Amino acid sequence: MPSNTTRPDQQHFVAPLEETPLVAIDKVKTEGKPSNLWLDAWRDVRRRPMFWISAVLIVIVVIVALFPGWFTQVPPNNDCQLANSNGGPQPGHPLGFTRQGCDIYSRIIHGTSTSLSVGIIVTVLVAFLGLVFGGLAGFYGGWIDSVLSRLGDIFFSIPYILAAVVIMSVLSQYANVWVISLAIGIFAWPATARVLRAEILRVKNSDFVMAATALGVAPFRILLRHVLPNSIAPVIVITTISLASAIVAEATLSFLGVGLPSSTMSWGNDISQAQTDLRTAPQTLILPSLALSITVLAFIMLGEVVRDALDPKARARR
Repeated sequence: MPSNTTRPDQQHFVAPLEETPLVAIDKVKTEGKPSNLWLDAWRDVRRRPMFWISAVLIVIVVIVALFPGWFTQVPPNNDCQLANSNGGPQPGHPLGFTRQGCDIYSRIIHGTSTSLSVGIIVTVLVAFLGLVFGGLAGFYGGWIDSVLSRLGDIFFSIPYILAAVVIMSVLSQYANVWVISLAIGIFAWPATARVLRAEILRVKNSDFVMAATALGVAPFRILLRHVLPNSIAPVIVITTISLASAIVAEATLSFLGVGLPSSTMSWGNDISQAQTDLRTAPQTLILPSLALSITVLAFIMLGEVVRDALDPKARARR
């Protein structure tokens, strides 16, 4: 006899409806604000003090770089007097003077635009090369992935600071913001390309990509409209941090004497020129170093906050 056969005298009991109310367990939630990755990330970062601290610092740095005349009217080079060599603060000169008698505060203000310009140019170049090489390698695969990945490995094996030192030594007579930015950025993109390639390898197997392919959408259009927008989050994080690295790289090259000309306003040049006066006039080295450290720290803090906000697992752990 089958096991599901019941006896004629078997009784069945059903609970009253008021004791077990019906619940629409599959009901679609329609109320509440819409949500997506970027909206969730914004809701997360705006509750974190570190985001606002870093954002305020970055805004201040950008304003100083764009409008240095708002903060000082003292010329950084044209008002230098040897009588004020390594002098302390005076009225109108709140941070004292360098060894050449130039105003330290004015040089820090005017050097902001140079350091920030190098950081932005390098970041744009690194992001562009990383998107092109990482996007094509991860999406198309095959021999394209093999060629581009091996090319990236070659550039990745060369420290970009060392490569920039060699390039700037050869092109020292053409040294300017654009040349030093190209020297740094052309060797600093492989890390961005690797991150993007790994993310695209994950995203391109998603259902929405398969649906677009089934509808006959061109592969390159799928890459631009569907895969890249859903893979760009890690690139934004690494790009934010790479901007800070580019500012440090420019300062390092200028400190080593192979960066920008000494006549150019730059924090790296000021630090290089002040290293011999560390014992007699430490403010000439400490103050531009402090400006460099605060700027770099602000971008690193922003990158850390954005990274945590774009990671759902990190948000769930907090």
